[in-house]
Amino acid sequence: MSNTLDTVAVSSSVGALLPLLTAIVQQPAWAPSVKRAVAVVVALIGGVVTVAGTGGLEQFTHGIPTLGALAAVLAASQATHDLVWKPSTITSKIETATSPKPVTSV
Repeated sequence: MSNTLDTVAVSSSVGALLPLLTAIVQQPAWAPSVKRAVAVVVALIGGVVTVAGTGGLEQFTHGIPTLGALAAVLAASQATHDLVWKPSTITSKIETATSPKPVTSV
């Protein structure tokens, strides 16, 4: 039980910071549906890495705790993006800074 709670706690922490990393990959010109899909995929990958890192590979044999950890990463990433990172415009600034700049001809 304690291991499950530790995994969910770490998953929530990872999820809270994940929008900042996701913003590095995303581009300002992408459609909102594409950005959403990328965020969900990155959150699920982050969840799998978190579960493996906190509980080891044998953690994946326990379906409910693994699903809970994946859900915690996804929920935390979406919640912190909508409530913290997006209103502060940090993620949009990261997206702009890490996007390729158009080449201007002289």
